[in-house]
Amino acid sequence: MVIKVYIASSSGSTSIKKQQQDVMGFLAANKIEFEECDIAANEDNRKWMRENVPESFRPATGNPLPPQIFNEERYCGNYQAFFDAREDNAVYAFLGLTAPPGSKEAVALARQQQEQQQ
Repeated sequence: MVIKVYIASSSGSTSIKKQQQDVMGFLAANKIEFEECDIAANEDNRKWMRENVPESFRPATGNPLPPQIFNEERYCGNYQAFFDAREDNAVYAFLGLTAPPGSKEAVALARQQQEQQQ
């Protein structure tokens, strides 16, 4: 499975640039393989991203803005969803991946399962 992060290399928005760097930096730091898909330099990437962000996650007006995150063809979410998952130690679940043993997420998941069994 390949995580795909749709970005705009030539975005004029510093907010979008920071969000893209945040997502890709986190993935790299945690050794999560990902593919960078530039929507500014590749029209096919732009078209695919816009067509595959689910209707319920699209802005009321305009097109979805990067970064948008997919696991192969499955939509994971935008930056806000990624940020929320990171705050909840649930990034691997957000990405549709299994958390590695010993990670904060794996430990939290094991604790949660123990509590449910009691």
